[in-house]
Amino acid sequence: MKPGLEKQLHPVHHPLPAEYQITDKGRAEAEAYYNASSMSSVVKLALTDLLPLPNSTVKIPRLGFGVYKSPPATCVASCLHALRHGYRHIDTAQYYGNETEVGEAVRQSGLRREEVFLTTKILAAAGSVEKSYRKCVDSVEKIDPREGGYVDLFLIHSPNAGREKRKEMWGALERLLQEGKARSIGVSNYGVGHIEEMKGYASVWPPQVNQIELHPWCQQRTITAYCAQHKIVVEAYSPLVRTQKSHDPTLVTVGKKHGVTAAQVLIRYCLQKDWVPLPKSDTPSRIEENKNVYGFELDEGDMETLDGLDMGEAGAIVQAVTNEIR
Repeated sequence: MKPGLEKQLHPVHHPLPAEYQITDKGRAEAEAYYNASSMSSVVKLALTDLLPLPNSTVKIPRLGFGVYKSPPATCVASCLHALRHGYRHIDTAQYYGNETEVGEAVRQSGLRREEVFLTTKILAAAGSVEKSYRKCVDSVEKIDPREGGYVDLFLIHSPNAGREKRKEMWGALERLLQEGKARSIGVSNYGVGHIEEMKGYASVWPPQVNQIELHPWCQQRTITAYCAQHKIVVEAYSPLVRTQKSHDPTLVTVGKKHGVTAAQVLIRYCLQKDWVPLPKSDTPSRIEENKNVYGFELDEGDMETLDGLDMGEAGAIVQAVTNEIR
């Protein structure tokens, strides 16, 4: 992690104002939705599945490919391997330093630009809406340097810079959307309060996506239920827990039951939660393994068992959102 970023990603928060708090009724409805999503009958899933984004004709592939900490040369090779094995959704960011390489991989793949869903993110505001907009345009041009180039999704990477910076970056993303340089816009690591706050300054609301850390040990039930209520698509970063739980006895048992790996269980769990998982690997065999999750289904008992692993904020390895506004 770059110097100073850890503080930016883990600020001290103040209590959520009353107008942004979830009501008792809302909490009950959210919990009912969450429980229903864990126990509902499984719809047959496929690698080609798409989810509609709210207030948009854009659809997002339900399985993505992450490139966090993928070095430039490696990134091109990894993305090419993923694309050759059926992935059609790649998630990068300004902070990752490999936007150019993601775009290069798509061009080398021989696929049409419109066949691949590409996401990037802005982490730090530049000082004005115009300057942040220019910073975002630079990213678009790295990824898709053609005339009329675009990204499919542009996110604000973190809410932690404060309200005015959040407002500035959202204004820049709205301009990208209006001009067709981004086909959809959203946020990352936003809690309930941050998204509610947007109503005071956003022309586009709700954000179409919220990308947060999600896996059985960090299920973030309040924000996922809130997003479901508002039809905000939830993306799951670190769905594999960076392999830290690969030998967890419960996870291993579920994997053995289905004859699959721990990673495959975790990805399938996300898919059955209606989250969009973004597994990351630079190992070709694991890239292939991570998309082979459509030949088995986790049953109701499996889902309940995995749901029972939730540790709340303590289960986060990167960052649990705060549902209180700064």
